[in-house]
Amino acid sequence: MKVTKQNIKYLIMDIIIIALSAYLALILRFEGNNIPSLYMDAFKKYILIFVGIKILFYLIINVYSIYWPKASVAEAMTVAVSVAVTSLIMLVVINYFRVVPISTIIIAAIIELILMGFFRFISRFRDESSRGEKSNKKILIVGAGSAGLMLANEIKRHAHVGEVVGFVDDDQYKAKTVISGFKVLGNSTMIPELLDTYEVDELIVAIPSASKKRKADIIKSVKDHNIKIKTVPSLYEIIDSKVSLSEVREVSIDDLLGREPVKLDSSYLHKLINDKVVLVTGGGGSIGSELCRQIAKYGPKKLVILDIYENNAYEIQLELIENHPQLDLEVCIENIREKDRMDIIFDHYRPNLVFHAAAHKHVPLMEDSYTSAIKNNIFGTRNLLNMADKYGVERFVNISTDKAVNPTNIMGATKRVIEIMLQSIDKQSNTSFVAVRFGNVLGSNGSVIPLFKKQIAKGGPVTVTDKDIIRYFMTIPEACSLVLQAGAIARGGEIFILDMGEPVKIVDLAENLISLSGFVPYRDIEIKFTGLRPGEKLYEELILNLENSDKTVFEKIYIEKPVIHDQEKLQEVLSKLEVLTHGATKQEVIDTLKELVPEFNHKENRVE
Repeated sequence: MKVTKQNIKYLIMDIIIIALSAYLALILRFEGNNIPSLYMDAFKKYILIFVGIKILFYLIINVYSIYWPKASVAEAMTVAVSVAVTSLIMLVVINYFRVVPISTIIIAAIIELILMGFFRFISRFRDESSRGEKSNKKILIVGAGSAGLMLANEIKRHAHVGEVVGFVDDDQYKAKTVISGFKVLGNSTMIPELLDTYEVDELIVAIPSASKKRKADIIKSVKDHNIKIKTVPSLYEIIDSKVSLSEVREVSIDDLLGREPVKLDSSYLHKLINDKVVLVTGGGGSIGSELCRQIAKYGPKKLVILDIYENNAYEIQLELIENHPQLDLEVCIENIREKDRMDIIFDHYRPNLVFHAAAHKHVPLMEDSYTSAIKNNIFGTRNLLNMADKYGVERFVNISTDKAVNPTNIMGATKRVIEIMLQSIDKQSNTSFVAVRFGNVLGSNGSVIPLFKKQIAKGGPVTVTDKDIIRYFMTIPEACSLVLQAGAIARGGEIFILDMGEPVKIVDLAENLISLSGFVPYRDIEIKFTGLRPGEKLYEELILNLENSDKTVFEKIYIEKPVIHDQEKLQEVLSKLEVLTHGATKQEVIDTLKELVPEFNHKENRVE
């Protein structure tokens, strides 16, 4: 029995309408002549009961919770059925007591339905007419299924949004047909031609079941047209299979990956995290903060965020407090290089799980700040590894990178050293130490996407280092899900790798992002090739040895088999590196790293 604030007026109005309908029914029944006193007395005696029964029934079936400015035929039918059912009940009662003619109830029901419908739908028409003048924007919808049809009808009701010129659909039986007044103009191969013919301003991909590849193909087919591209959510994102204008979103760069996100088993994650103390280093960064968001969903006993940057940590702290008020959350502003502070933190919180996302990751900057790369990435991580072992952490998951494979830069070499350190300590510890290796993350701090967006906003040019440079990409939530999953199935010593599908050319990414922004590449926004940066390589590799990897229980997640490392050699090189952090040339650092990572083939790639 819910009555929304907006519907109180309808409740009051219905009381008046029901009483008025009954009175008008009597007048019509006797053709405007004097109503017999017997029936008039009965009307006065029973009208409140009559009104009360009807209103009570309407309350029970939630007629007054409907938002009428957005109502559809289904809501109208609810009212019609309500009037019919209550009138039928009254018909039975009246027939038994014979207080008024039976025909009066039928006439009253018709009048009541007309008046209730009129006053409700007039608010809908008033709402639509107040939305402003009709827009001249022309919209083409891809997909003439139920989602596309719902969308087209809603756009039709909201003239300020634009005008639907028609559908595009690959179903040959729908070709050249008219569906609810909208023409099916052709199939998806005709989209570029139709955009010109109908001078389309906006393309909406309304196929919730469409694969990432199909969406990417559609988007790429129109990149030479200056139009906006939008899409509806995927099937699993849509509640009750209904699509509305509010759910239509801009096409994101994630839609251009060309592969479906890896689906992971949440039951494993619940078992891993629930009622555990979890520590996330670098918890304020792109990866670290998303890890915290996902961890919070599985009911940890306590979540500890450790980060050196207080602003980032503060932002994720506020977000988690708002979204998970019951979460026991602690934030530590600390530097992982400080061994004594790490000892105190591990001793105080006694974490069961550690997810290590804190690192210097920027390739060109680390070429110049090589000492910081060594101190932070290698020795900061060593502090954490030793503390995890000392305080009995169950599992330690390190965030690695594809740049650790056959590294060509100092950052990548330091990440490879971390993998070696991790596999070495795992052999002599009760803690399970694992690493997760993946490619570039879309939208993360320092990635190409935010840079491209800023450059496009300024009118260009968009800078790409080389026309042939390619990278593997994944979304931030997907990367973090993989990290958590690795922790769930880890036994110790593994390096987990995600099958990220085909690599993406950065120039294609730039062109598509320009198109998604409503511009034409090279015409409206120029793309400038600047040359490879220090330590950068054209191609990234995810696996050291493709023949040396095993499948896991999860599709597209692989394990690189642990490699036996020389412990004495490791400690010897680490000692050398520690001395070099107090003052050394870049070449000395590179040569020492090569002792531990012989495949390290350093490339300067200096731009003249």
